[in-house]
Amino acid sequence: MQHSNLSRTAVAAALIAMGSMVTSIAYAAGTGQTDASKANSTTAATSDASKGHPGGALKASDRKFVTKAAEGGIAEVQLGKLAQQKASNDQVKQFGQRMVTDHGSANEKLKAVTSNKGVSLPAQMDASAQKEYDKLSKLSGAQFDRAYMDAMVSDHKKDVSEFRSESRSGADNDIKSFAARTLPTLEQHLQMAQSAQQAVKHAATQNKSSSGASMSQGNSRS
Repeated sequence: MQHSNLSRTAVAAALIAMGSMVTSIAYAAGTGQTDASKANSTTAATSDASKGHPGGALKASDRKFVTKAAEGGIAEVQLGKLAQQKASNDQVKQFGQRMVTDHGSANEKLKAVTSNKGVSLPAQMDASAQKEYDKLSKLSGAQFDRAYMDAMVSDHKKDVSEFRSESRSGADNDIKSFAARTLPTLEQHLQMAQSAQQAVKHAATQNKSSSGASMSQGNSRS
């Protein structure tokens, strides 16, 4: 009888030990799964950040690009408004209106693209553009036409170069796509600016010829 009791006790102890072992194994497996899930989540987040998904911090090159694009866009809008007030050439005025419309739209798109990128876009033009604005605001008529279009050709050559570079080598997919979508418009702006620049030069040449002819006629009469 005593021997039977001892056997039952031994069996019970063995069962308890086995239960504890199973619990330990299950806990270890659960912990391993949790750690693996955390690792996978971290890897996925890193991948998303590198692809420009929400929450991914911009690289320095992309941050510099969007900052310059925002400042330049604001300047183009303000200078375009100034052109509508100061220009004497109709083609220059039309170009100014196009700048207000297109760059105003691009500025809004840029804000939308960068809204979840952890970057705060500037709300005004940079010091260089402000200096150019102040200089142009003191001019009017033909002088304004010439100076404004010279500035627009120069500015848009830089814009096309910078946007083309970003569209090819940008690190953030969203910013890269924005640059690629905007580039054709900027290329068209450059062509328009060069055309208006030539129109202004042609008008100036005609005015000089007319003035010279008038002076010549006046002298011959006297």
